[in-house]
Amino acid sequence: MEQFKDVNRRKSKHKEKLNIAMFGQKRIPSREGGVEIVVEELCSRMVAQGHNVTCYDRGGHHVSGSEYDSKRLKEYKGIRLKTVPTIEKKGLAAVSSSFFAALCCAFGRYDIVHIHAEGPAFFAWLPKLFGKKVIVTIHGLDWQREKWKSGFGSKFIRLIVIQDSIPAILDKSKFIHQGEKNAVKYADEIIVLSKGVQDYFEKEYGRKTVFIPNGVNRPKIQEAELITEKYGLEKDSYILFLGRLVPEKGIRYLVEAFKNVKTDKKLVIAGGSSDTDSFMNELKDLAKDDDRIIFTGFVQGQILKELYSNAYVYTLPSDLEGMPLSLLEAMSYGNCCLVSNIPECTEVVEDRALIFKKSDVEDLREKLQEACDHLEMVMKMKNQAADFICEKYNWDEVVKETMNLYRR
Repeated sequence: MEQFKDVNRRKSKHKEKLNIAMFGQKRIPSREGGVEIVVEELCSRMVAQGHNVTCYDRGGHHVSGSEYDSKRLKEYKGIRLKTVPTIEKKGLAAVSSSFFAALCCAFGRYDIVHIHAEGPAFFAWLPKLFGKKVIVTIHGLDWQREKWKSGFGSKFIRLIVIQDSIPAILDKSKFIHQGEKNAVKYADEIIVLSKGVQDYFEKEYGRKTVFIPNGVNRPKIQEAELITEKYGLEKDSYILFLGRLVPEKGIRYLVEAFKNVKTDKKLVIAGGSSDTDSFMNELKDLAKDDDRIIFTGFVQGQILKELYSNAYVYTLPSDLEGMPLSLLEAMSYGNCCLVSNIPECTEVVEDRALIFKKSDVEDLREKLQEACDHLEMVMKMKNQAADFICEKYNWDEVVKETMNLYRR
């Protein structure tokens, strides 16, 4: 009899509707980065299952410029959206918004507080202090990123400790690293997106994590119309990079390699800067003598879909990734992909893509030339990409595993 009661209790717990809060994303809906896409996919599906979901969004402008700002919503796809106070200065926006989001979560009536990324995880202790179940998703080892190592990120930034009126000085890279440590210390569960990061947490901290990769949707292929009108691009006439223009994405290698590739195809670099205007200018200067190289700036909507749909090859030459959503999306559109041999990329593509040695400009040039010279090889990759990636990564399965973790 007691056994049946246990089964019924488990069933009841599984059906229980949860009050869930998320923060760490800039805002939704948005394509400012992979985190924003992940949060929207998770939250919209959780709402569809009957759960109450609130997202605490950052204030301020779009990272690629105020011209990309959209109207602030209070609700989107059933998700409650709340904008928290944000100090709109480079390097302080993430810190300030994460603090206020954590504070709201601590005092709110939530069963689950789900924090995205290592920096925001610095404040995991706050909702934990108030008895909330805290989940942290590590989207990548953010303290390794270039913006925390050079320029503004390498200097000391000043955070004013208001209650003491004493200026405290904090090394931003150490802040990010402490976020990682706080996730280990305070999170009830940690989700990682790659086996490499899972091994890192086990080795560095002896901390068990749960591997739940991102998902992808199967899109509808779009004909080249707007991109032909705006950029002169046609089906299979270009090689595509799409992502944030930051050093760790390997775009400098890509430009250097492509300049020595003998082809009539163009190289389209689609994406906006992210605290890195100087890097974008450096890239444009590097590419100025090659009129085959096109910089589109930040793209979204129909132009984004057309770029994915009509590329000859999609390339992601990154030195560092978490789990690259753009790579999943590119394959879902049936693209032949060329990626660096970092585990976060090779785990995704397996043997269904072209691979070059990370940071090796000459090897990247050779692989680009090979792709341009061998249509049959590229078409073979294209024909198997979409089915492979959409069967391997499924958002509904991601949500199912995440909900099981919430209820564990």
